[in-house]
Amino acid sequence: MSRGADGAAGADLLARVDAIRSSLESANAAREVALPGCRAVIRACGSSIKAVHRLQFDTADELVVEAASRLRAVQAALDGHPEIEHAGFLHDAEKEYVEARAVRAFVDGSAVPSVTELQVGDAAYLRGLAEAASELRRHLLDRLREGDVARAEELLGLMDDTYDALSTVDFPDAVTHGLRRTLDALRAVLERSRGDLTTAVLQLRLQQAIESSPTPS
Repeated sequence: MSRGADGAAGADLLARVDAIRSSLESANAAREVALPGCRAVIRACGSSIKAVHRLQFDTADELVVEAASRLRAVQAALDGHPEIEHAGFLHDAEKEYVEARAVRAFVDGSAVPSVTELQVGDAAYLRGLAEAASELRRHLLDRLREGDVARAEELLGLMDDTYDALSTVDFPDAVTHGLRRTLDALRAVLERSRGDLTTAVLQLRLQQAIESSPTPS
């Protein structure tokens, strides 16, 4: 092969590498936008859930709006970069967003938004629902401390219904991003919550029986 042919081959190879380098630079720039954006989504969602537990619904709603805005920005930045989009941190941010929206809906008594409405991945939606059900334990215990056993029973029912619905999803963890493990954790939370509620109901009945018993003369 002539030296001229060698030079042409080298130039062609360099052009191919430059094209890949350009693509990687674009992917890296998207990652630099997405990482802090996902952290901000997770922080805002965590704060929103805490506000719901404090019954500060206006604050919770403001925080979840902020989370949604940041999440959309991240999703837009990662559009066209599947290798970064599926790295895991976007899934975590979407999962936390679903959890915040679901906790708000559960406590408010409204319908949980669909996966289409929330614009998140399927696996993130399912895991977010499971973690929202686990998060209801805190709200349940708060209601028990206030003596609102009826509301605590409603919350346990919501947790049960969520677990039952999600238990119908039987796919490998590689597809569901570990939904099975999340459901195992939810089942443990359910059993502890059921035990707490049973104890509270028995104590209430005992108190009512004592109060209604005739006073000795």
